[in-house]
Amino acid sequence: MPDASGAVSRALRAAPPDQLAEAADAAIRRVLDASRTEVLVADYRFTGLWPVLDPELPEGGFLDCQGVAQRCFSSQQPVLDTGDSGRCRAYLPLSAWGERLGVLMVELPAAPDAATVAAARDAAGDLAVALRAADRETDRYRRARRRERLTMAAEMQWDLLPGRSVTHGDFVLAGQLEPAYTVGGDHFDWSVDGDRLTVTVLNGAGNGLAASLLTAVTVNAMRNARRSGGSLVEQAELASDTIFYQHRGSRHVATLLLELDNRRGVVRAVDAGSPHVLRLRGGTVTPITLEQQLPLGMFAETRYDVQEFAVEPGDRLFVVSDGVYAAEPAGREPYGDRAMARAMRSTRLQPATEAVGTVMRELHAHHADADLRDDAVVVCLDWRGSRPPDGDVGVR
Repeated sequence: MPDASGAVSRALRAAPPDQLAEAADAAIRRVLDASRTEVLVADYRFTGLWPVLDPELPEGGFLDCQGVAQRCFSSQQPVLDTGDSGRCRAYLPLSAWGERLGVLMVELPAAPDAATVAAARDAAGDLAVALRAADRETDRYRRARRRERLTMAAEMQWDLLPGRSVTHGDFVLAGQLEPAYTVGGDHFDWSVDGDRLTVTVLNGAGNGLAASLLTAVTVNAMRNARRSGGSLVEQAELASDTIFYQHRGSRHVATLLLELDNRRGVVRAVDAGSPHVLRLRGGTVTPITLEQQLPLGMFAETRYDVQEFAVEPGDRLFVVSDGVYAAEPAGREPYGDRAMARAMRSTRLQPATEAVGTVMRELHAHHADADLRDDAVVVCLDWRGSRPPDGDVGVR
């Protein structure tokens, strides 16, 4: 068999950013004797997978493959679908650094052997990395992902995100924003750097474009401090001062900043407002109690303190904005009273990438499928590293 992965990789490097699907299609047809391929990308709400090569594909024919493709997307494993004619459709996950982008379908003349499946999966991996890089150069793949028009505020929020999931040796991290097409100021950010993972979750103040602009200033101030080598406290204080001197206390942003030390299994935290962190361990959901400090930007020269808590291998941390835990549809108790913990417990056997969707779907169900009244963020962190060598570290 020709070097399928190498052939696809070379074709992708030579292709313009808006022609990656066509370049991969030609290369895969040639080296794997495939009759056709299809690149399917996940929409903003993860409600379906949508074609890039043939966006006008008839709805009925497209839906025939949705269930199999969704199984591949959820499991992140190849799925083979052999028809009565003997032809086989192989569905391969399109994922880059743990971020799930979609699924590559390859139609083959017969059920493939293990080497062919491995070659197709490598080709899908190369295509996923190329698609992730091409997003800055073309709108084609973003157009395929959206099922309706985004508001201006939502456009800014999605562009500001680092991604929707990431996998590292010691952790898996995923996040989701809702309402996906109209989200205003709520946001999450993260960065991986050696043994340290930094995660921030923001409850944006206000609505619409004004909230999105405030969040963009806050996130970029924290990034500026972080990329300059600043500590968690310096990130919070630079963002707080930036907001205050722009708005003189009239606007502020409730923010939770977390820094996971993978080597020690310790999380350092600056709690500057309302996002909450909860731990799922052994089927039990427990809030992590932190000393709440002033939201960013409320007063000039505000100083922040760091607290610490330990994580154990297998722990799952959820960080949620007040649009999640405080959601209170008419005539119902707040989601955070009981329903949220039930939803979190139900994710025990799901990967983090599926868990955020489960919590969000249950939130929508709690609203009786009515529109959410507030922006909502769910971030899920699974830590699978070693136990801390020096024993437990308590919150302090």
